[in-house]
Amino acid sequence: MQVVRALTCILAVFAALVSDTFVVLAAFSQSMDSDFTFTLPAGRKECFFQTMKKDASLEIEYQVLDGAGLDVDFEISSPSGALLYHDYRKSDGVHTVETEDGDYMFCFDNTFSKVSEKIIFFELILDNMDPDEDPDDWKEYVHGTDMLDMKLEDIMDTINSVKSRLGKSVQIQTLLRAFEARDRNLQESNNDRVNFWSVVNLVVMMVVSGLQVYLVRSLFEDKRKMRT
Repeated sequence: MQVVRALTCILAVFAALVSDTFVVLAAFSQSMDSDFTFTLPAGRKECFFQTMKKDASLEIEYQVLDGAGLDVDFEISSPSGALLYHDYRKSDGVHTVETEDGDYMFCFDNTFSKVSEKIIFFELILDNMDPDEDPDDWKEYVHGTDMLDMKLEDIMDTINSVKSRLGKSVQIQTLLRAFEARDRNLQESNNDRVNFWSVVNLVVMMVVSGLQVYLVRSLFEDKRKMRT
């Protein structure tokens, strides 16, 4: 009976520790990321707004997937209206901003193009969006860690490392999909151009061949009238 009681106590402590661990995981603030693809018409400028908190981090990466020149103007403005970054006719870019309270504005400008629209992909990564939370608050949920050989801090460090690497892997895969979409659009555009000029060359060759046959035949025609 004493052995059964001992095992029951150990299982109860382990269950409480596991449940507390899940509470700890839920309490950790995670980085938020989102991506968006849109069409920017010729001669237009589109702006987006993102609300940020103080001492947070905003990272934005953009790419022009399709459109003549594969370029666009890009700018980021602070809540006070100050211009933070400005890119002139670039196909891609990455910018990171240490933020303050307020709405940040980032704009894509295609007003320099009067004919071609652009397909643009961008991704936002927001870090430290919950600065009011104390990173040591999770310790109050922990009980009985001295019964384990491995400290809970070590487990959390490992979990955070895995989470960070998984998030980076997702970000890289998203960027690779964007690169693949841009390359595919470029290849399809080149294929259309090759087909168009091939047809033009074929038509020109047929016209030139017809003219050559006509001229050669005209050289051998006897234009003198036959007298009887």
